[in-house]
Amino acid sequence: MNDGSSGPFNIGEAARQSDVSPKMVRHYESLGLLPSVERTDSGYRQYTDKEVHTLRFIKRSRDLGFSMAEIADLLKLWQNRRRSSSDVRRIAEKHVADLEQRMAEMEEMKRALDHLVRCCQGDHRPDCPILDELGKNEHVGKKSASPRSDRPASGSKAMHVARR
Repeated sequence: MNDGSSGPFNIGEAARQSDVSPKMVRHYESLGLLPSVERTDSGYRQYTDKEVHTLRFIKRSRDLGFSMAEIADLLKLWQNRRRSSSDVRRIAEKHVADLEQRMAEMEEMKRALDHLVRCCQGDHRPDCPILDELGKNEHVGKKSASPRSDRPASGSKAMHVARR
């Protein structure tokens, strides 16, 4: 176990110190978010405090919901001591706007589902307006939860019944 030195650490120890799984460490490395690290003669990755610090940065960014592309941009800015804080702020402001949009869409979905739940008797009969609405055979289109491509579509238009 590590005594607080700067490494080298194996992937398990680097993952433990950064609170991410070894699988995610490999994933971040494959995406280029984490640079390739030295390897032992037998092929084991060897991490230093620098890589662990970068993994913590990535973890905190993910915890705030930033996309991998945004994290890549933030990492470049973090590593560039001549950066402009306005560039960082622009990324964060766009992310806040995306979060607000997604929250509004989720609130719309919640209202639609609340309406359907209120319409459902919840008794022994087979009639169920929730299933009826989900089973409608009409095309209502998909609305993206945000302009970012790594976000799933919200499908909020599918529950248009809440506005009736």
